[in-house]
Amino acid sequence: MNCAFAYTHAPISFYFKPSARDFVVEEIPLYDFSGEGEHLILKVRKKNLTTFELIKTFSSIFGIKEKEIGYAGLKDKNALTFQYLSFPKKQVDNKIFAHFKHPLIKILEQTYHHNKIKIGHLKGNHFFINLKKIDSLNNQKILNIIEKIKIYGIPNYFGYQRFGQEGNNFLQGLEIIEGKKKPRSKKIANFLISAYQSHLFNQWLSLRLNLSFLINSSKSTEIFKALQSFLPDYQIPLIFKEKQYCQNLQNQPHFFKIFTGDCLCHYPFGRNFFAQEENLSQDTLRFVEKQVSVMGLLSGKKCPPTSQIAGIFEEPFYDNRILSVGQRRYAWIFPEQIQYRYKEEEAQGELQFYLPKGAYATNFLRELAHQECQSDESSECDKFTQ
Repeated sequence: MNCAFAYTHAPISFYFKPSARDFVVEEIPLYDFSGEGEHLILKVRKKNLTTFELIKTFSSIFGIKEKEIGYAGLKDKNALTFQYLSFPKKQVDNKIFAHFKHPLIKILEQTYHHNKIKIGHLKGNHFFINLKKIDSLNNQKILNIIEKIKIYGIPNYFGYQRFGQEGNNFLQGLEIIEGKKKPRSKKIANFLISAYQSHLFNQWLSLRLNLSFLINSSKSTEIFKALQSFLPDYQIPLIFKEKQYCQNLQNQPHFFKIFTGDCLCHYPFGRNFFAQEENLSQDTLRFVEKQVSVMGLLSGKKCPPTSQIAGIFEEPFYDNRILSVGQRRYAWIFPEQIQYRYKEEEAQGELQFYLPKGAYATNFLRELAHQECQSDESSECDKFTQ
């Protein structure tokens, strides 16, 4: 990913390979199902299948078009996953449903609801991960960094999965934007463009983390020169020459700094608003208290970049040639329900946590390990080793 890490600990060595035994993902619905309505809701457990393969299987067995089957999000193939699907009740043959059996799929619960499940209709996901080859020293390191993550959270980078096996499919997205490439499939084109948007988001977020480290580590009177040296092609605002302004930045309770003009949002969901100088001290306090978070940009024609100080550092990552609508995404998230248990005899650690929708479990592991994920030929996260 080549993105800045949030924490500065030495790399932690452990082994993790996604599998149904060592990686469990459970979807948390956005709302309670009413128990009545025109849509059959199934809670399904699957393993070694993508969500699309799961839907295709049900489509074939029930004789229902794939587009009629609703789902909230995509779940990993190499994992044991739990998710919800919706089906038009009238199109489900009860006899076929009653005798449904599949070696990789199990129906756990059924109910009904008034509407079809759609993409994004989930709060988040709960993860269980089995980490292996952990000695006592690295176990202590893991305990220490988990305590920090509980307090300060992690950057919400897009995971390596977003960028393909070689990690560079965003370049094809850029070629589409520039008119140099035109895929036959609109679906593929949109996917590649979204990878390019994700790349811009990651690079912006990495820059903001590096700026935060620079501000925290410099003398308040030397921040302006440090920024000029770090970003020679930027027009650094003169306000960074003001000692009091720089001290106020350094005194923000969270190490990730908020600038005037930043787009913020109530956390874990709510209304977007922009950081103003007169409210900045209050907003930064609410940030460390996990009440608000910073929103990063996914470029699009209806989502312009921010303004003021924040806009100066965001504008280079805004591409107005992208014709999709665009949106804002949490740049910083706060994992919840973090639990970790070390099994010394097996040299293994059991890690559990909850992430809001759209966040990547492998990104959490990357931050924990403080090193990039090494992947095999199938683009799965294999291990974090020194």
